[in-house]
Amino acid sequence: MPAFSPQYLLSRLARLRDTRRCWIAYSGGMDSEVLLHAAAAVRDRLQPELRAVHLDHGLHPDAPQWADHCRASCTRLGVPVEVLMLAVQPRRGESLEAAAREARYAALAALLEPGDLLLTAHHRGDQAETLLLALMRGSGVRGLAAMSVVSPLGTGRLVRPLLDVGRAELLAYAQGHGLGWVNDPSNQDLARDRNFLRHRVLPLLAQRWPAAEVALARSAGHCREADHLITDLAAQTAAGLRGGRPGSLSISRLRRLDPALGRAVLRHWIAERGFRPPDAKHLGRILGEVMTARADATPLVAWRGCEVRRHRDDLFALLPLPPVPGSEPLLWSMDVLQLPSGLGRLRLLDSDGAKMEPTVVWAGGLSVRFGAQGATCWDRARGHHRSLKNLFQEGGVPAWLRPYVPLVFAQGALIAVADVSLCGPSRTDRRPGFALRWEGCPWEDLVASARCQSAP
Repeated sequence: MPAFSPQYLLSRLARLRDTRRCWIAYSGGMDSEVLLHAAAAVRDRLQPELRAVHLDHGLHPDAPQWADHCRASCTRLGVPVEVLMLAVQPRRGESLEAAAREARYAALAALLEPGDLLLTAHHRGDQAETLLLALMRGSGVRGLAAMSVVSPLGTGRLVRPLLDVGRAELLAYAQGHGLGWVNDPSNQDLARDRNFLRHRVLPLLAQRWPAAEVALARSAGHCREADHLITDLAAQTAAGLRGGRPGSLSISRLRRLDPALGRAVLRHWIAERGFRPPDAKHLGRILGEVMTARADATPLVAWRGCEVRRHRDDLFALLPLPPVPGSEPLLWSMDVLQLPSGLGRLRLLDSDGAKMEPTVVWAGGLSVRFGAQGATCWDRARGHHRSLKNLFQEGGVPAWLRPYVPLVFAQGALIAVADVSLCGPSRTDRRPGFALRWEGCPWEDLVASARCQSAP
């Protein structure tokens, strides 16, 4: 068994270019103690500045003492350290362990700036545990690929330089250099799946197959290679399946694919949109409920942070829609009206593009409503009123977005449907010409069907 050394770490980090700061994720445990010590030993040959970050989850009474240990170790090594306090609040049905992990990675992602690296002390044993956990969950190739050596995190990169190093090698290094470390008693709790694998399953496997840990890590590497090939094929295929709206997929063309390739394309497309890929259950619902629904239906499959919907032949992956604005009208008397629920703002412009006060359009000012039932729009060209449903259908606005489209009224008469249509004046109406701009709309590409502008 080759000995771990600072030179080994340096050889792994030398491959990474364009780095500015190198952060060590420093818990104070044995693994991260070794990583910090080895990095400090070669800091003069590291291109980036070396720093450490310790996360205090506040979940154990000894957490303050662990933070003090980390500060003392960093002071002794001359490495600047930041101690971040986390607020861990599990959602309903979420384990404390999962909530802590999510809070941890969110804090680390927020810490990193472009060009920053975050080094973690995950080693070969951690990789084997991750693979076994993925197997027990019935994961696909991506899950079985376990942990990558380098992956994006926030605007920086997460680097695991010790994935080919065994825990025994790290322990030998720690003992050989007289290092001290903290012991988190939760690491002995066999109720936690990872601890059960570490203390019961992997030692048993090693009795029968001494190289089990190495073999498992190698299998994870094979799965990672396969996942890269699948991802490349899915990306190439998805490029030819774009729907009619930006960011959407064509359902009809997607359904013509081999089912396995279709699932890969869906996972890639959702990840490309910036969302967490769906698990097998939600992926099955997309295939069985959304893609097979009638073109005029409004099915929805949602998981944390993502909603998949359809409109006609287009499939969308979106952030969760906010609560529908209330029915009470918003009075509009100033030049800009801020809309609720993060829906942006409305602005009036005259025929020269200059700002225009609502009182110019109507002396008493205007009002804005959402989801007004029964409102109709006067179609000057056709000489009759048209329903909102008809306008939305003609404009291609999905049914699930219609309650969020601002409706502008003047003394009870509908004069504009934002980014869809202006309602022309009747024979007795002498309103001046104006343009309505809906700015900051989070679904601009899905709503705008025509620029709302009328002639004087």
